[in-house]
Amino acid sequence: CYQNVNRRLRVAVATCNRADYSKLAPIMFGLKSHPEEFELEVVVLGSHLIDDYGNTFRMIEQDDFDIGSKLHTIVRGEDEAAMVESVGLALVKLPDVLQRLRPDILIVHGDRFDALALATAAALMNIRILHLEGGEVRSGTIDDSIRHAISKLAHYHACCTRRAEQYLIAMCEDHSRILLTGCPSYDKLLSTHHKEDYKDIIKAWIGDSVQAQDYIVALQHPVTTDIQHSIKIYGLMLDALLSFNKKTLILFPNIDAGSKEMVRVMRKKGIEQHPNFRAVKHIPFEQFIQLVCHAGCMIGNSSCGVREAGAFGTPVINLGTRQTGRETGENVLHVRDADTHNKIYHALELQFGKRYPCSNIYGDGNAVPRILKFLRAIDLDDPLQKTFCFPTVRDSISQDIDHILETQSALSVDLGGTNLRVAIISMKGKIVEKYTQPNPKTFEARMQLIVKMCLDAMRDAITFNCRILGVGVSTGGRVNPQEGVVLHSTKLIQEWSSIDLRTPISGALHLPVWVDNDGNCAALAERKFGHGKGVENFVTIITGTGIGGGIIHNSELIHGSTFCAAELGHIMVSLDGPECSCGSRGCLEAYASGMALQREAKRLHDEDLLKVEGMDMKLSEPITAAHLINAARLGNSKADAILNRAYTALGVGVVNILHTMNPSLVILSGVLASYYQDPVQKIINERALFSAQSIKVVTSDLEEPALLGAASMVLDYTTRRQY
Repeated sequence: CYQNVNRRLRVAVATCNRADYSKLAPIMFGLKSHPEEFELEVVVLGSHLIDDYGNTFRMIEQDDFDIGSKLHTIVRGEDEAAMVESVGLALVKLPDVLQRLRPDILIVHGDRFDALALATAAALMNIRILHLEGGEVRSGTIDDSIRHAISKLAHYHACCTRRAEQYLIAMCEDHSRILLTGCPSYDKLLSTHHKEDYKDIIKAWIGDSVQAQDYIVALQHPVTTDIQHSIKIYGLMLDALLSFNKKTLILFPNIDAGSKEMVRVMRKKGIEQHPNFRAVKHIPFEQFIQLVCHAGCMIGNSSCGVREAGAFGTPVINLGTRQTGRETGENVLHVRDADTHNKIYHALELQFGKRYPCSNIYGDGNAVPRILKFLRAIDLDDPLQKTFCFPTVRDSISQDIDHILETQSALSVDLGGTNLRVAIISMKGKIVEKYTQPNPKTFEARMQLIVKMCLDAMRDAITFNCRILGVGVSTGGRVNPQEGVVLHSTKLIQEWSSIDLRTPISGALHLPVWVDNDGNCAALAERKFGHGKGVENFVTIITGTGIGGGIIHNSELIHGSTFCAAELGHIMVSLDGPECSCGSRGCLEAYASGMALQREAKRLHDEDLLKVEGMDMKLSEPITAAHLINAARLGNSKADAILNRAYTALGVGVVNILHTMNPSLVILSGVLASYYQDPVQKIINERALFSAQSIKVVTSDLEEPALLGAASMVLDYTTRRQY
């Protein structure tokens, strides 16, 4: 039973600067859209009210929020003493405001010294505090200490990443009061950054002739624990940008100690008058997001570079130590010791103009609904006094909260010759939901259907309480998994060669995407969910329409130098055997695949040699490999001879694999696996070297190896990534 049945919950939101407003505004809009449940009070302080920093309180008014309180709390000086005096001034002014507003809960963001004053005042006045972005870690700045201090004062936590959640629990915060939401700014940026007016925004802020991905966004803040070094890095960055000779949008640093000296460096180098630069104090968040999205590169040490920019795949150069401890996508190149102009210039050469997979480490666009649900569940009758949970958390954590329990999951896509399938798959390999559509014949229709099915699945995932970590794609043909490109496809999938799958899917879904071929995916599925779990060296062989497979060596999948390793169906077992679909002769696929057996069944049928007594066949029934197997079981000697040849060919091929790779296990997968298991084991016992005869052949227990393998690429990578 929620506490606010009889009255509205009075929520005060306090914003100190342009950066935290971008995170708080989506929550404020959410609260405002439910006036029957929430009463919103807006408190503005800090650099919002300073002309040198753009008087950014005006953008709050432009968003049609009533600012109930404006507090001038900044003592000018931009040094360490001024920061301390500003905290003191805020503590003097805040009690009157909080006593007048009497909020049920105060929402505070981040790690700024202004936020520390807010949390201190509210905690001492017995006002409940919800802290956003607790548990995150940087290095090289006082902000970490401030963030953790606010976390200890706060009663509730809305954090952005799984690791931040675990850090809060390790800090002895009550895990029932921690909500993993994602970053609220992602709710807005994922819905606005693809607007069609981005060209007008680039033109307005940077220049008429500037094109998308042909300019740089620069934003560098002081490091308060090493001000002189951060000023030196700032000068080196400006020198590198001058040498790199690209149009650059540069934002003024924040109000921390050292910012005044950084502005002096910028003016000394003539940046504000230089034709390549546009120096600005503030840009509205919706426009800034589009500028970051379409930039050729972002450089500096702003949290936007390691957080929001990852959602677009924008390349980022992170200078110095201010953001070193933060979780990042693969789009971030760290230059921790940015001690030379050449080092920064070389980083610009490496990053400028590249694109990376979209990352949703910091959010999936649904943070605000989770936060509102969390607020509704707060019981004001619960004791206000915080309790800390000792000892620290175990390695494996489950959220002990009744308002949300999300399952980490993957979207899995399987591109077959006939059908296109999408599934939501949980961390434990459970298929939560599966969707199937006929696979369109053209590239355009196929891509549109993939995106549509994935979007539908993502919407359903919220209903199923699943958090989608990424997308895995299994497809036929030769694949470059590093680039997410299908190099050459099978004949069953038309218009499917030299196709970049990662970029369009990642761009449409705002998720990282992994791609590999179906044989490799089958091996990955066995490694994570099947017989290969815990086995360092094994081979998976798919015996279906064709013959494929994957090789796991030292627990890693082998792709080969040109991504054609484990083309097991094209191991030659005869110099002059039947013709294979690859154009060669004597391949395993030409003997033992479903297509090969179907071909032989049709030949016997055409010669009236297939049907035997006791065999039920309808005249209109298409001839398949199953008819050949059935005929052999009923005593058809010719059918039996064909199957023996197929068994032998596959067995010899497996022996060749054993002598080449020496795996400890062979896993047969596909519709023909159960027919081949015993004969192949027999061939190994008869023909393999003595040292390989003990290797077992087993049949896969997995119902959907392609879908499970595609999911495993997502689940393995996103949960083991280290920063």
